[in-house]
Amino acid sequence: MQARDNKDLYRHAWGVERTAFLLAEKYGVDREKASLAGLLHDYGKPYAAEELMQIARQQRIPLDALTLREPALLHAPVGAWLLKHDLGLRDREILEAVRCHTTGDPKMGKLSRIVYLADAIEPGRYFSGVQHIRELAFLHGQLEMALLLAVELTIQNVLKKGRLLHSTSLELRNSLILSWRRKELEDSREKG
Repeated sequence: MQARDNKDLYRHAWGVERTAFLLAEKYGVDREKASLAGLLHDYGKPYAAEELMQIARQQRIPLDALTLREPALLHAPVGAWLLKHDLGLRDREILEAVRCHTTGDPKMGKLSRIVYLADAIEPGRYFSGVQHIRELAFLHGQLEMALLLAVELTIQNVLKKGRLLHSTSLELRNSLILSWRRKELEDSREKG
């Protein structure tokens, strides 16, 4: 295992913890769960890719072919497994949030959505558009729109780096757009 004293990783984890707590408070999600999920979301990150792969194979962690080919994605599902088996964490929502925080998933619950978003917009993140996403989430109460923009920026970043793009990220993006369109249609029917 790589050294677990990476100051940047700890700073990031605490930033995600605080952001997830505040988002949970705003959107009526259990703040303690959000806080813990945010703090632990990168639990598998300190492990080298080879170690993550070895754990995944030895423990028969169900992984799709793309996750097996893109080492950067392994830390989330293996991290969730490690939390469950090394620390005895059994909360399904927290484990889902850890497992889904890199690729997202259209079926993920509200806690997972909050942790995914918190990972993208925590105070240590500086990229074009992050302030707008923060404002949507915190000032305008538009969690789903903020999440959509975070997913789209993540997809753009993955493509820019030439990495493999996981299909669940695209599925999440598309499900958010379809949900937004349904909401707009319902709103227009109520007005008309």
